[in-house]
Amino acid sequence: MVVVGGGHAGIEAAYVGAVMGCDVALITMNKFALARMSCNPANWWNCQRPSVREVDALGGIMAEIADRTGIQFKMLNRSKGPAVWSPRCQSDRKLYSEEAYREISSTTNIEIIEEFCY
Repeated sequence: MVVVGGGHAGIEAAYVGAVMGCDVALITMNKFALARMSCNPANWWNCQRPSVREVDALGGIMAEIADRTGIQFKMLNRSKGPAVWSPRCQSDRKLYSEEAYREISSTTNIEIIEEFCY
């Protein structure tokens, strides 16, 4: 199995593929920037995109990395009804990437390939 890109979705696909028994080649531009977070280093558990809870339920590692690198945990929208409450974890950006690299590089069946193409 080949996964192109070491962002959040890429590391999740590589990890789950490896856990399922596939040999995985993860191709990324910089292995030390796996799952690099944006300028707002937060994981949101309830958004319009697939939630961290769904990824976690499917065997992903995003929530585990967030738990280990979190610097602030907060429930948003508490002034409104429970239907719109949303847990948020703000992580240390550098530590999040370091933990993602440690997790992926120590997972059996994953080979990280650094390649920079224009």
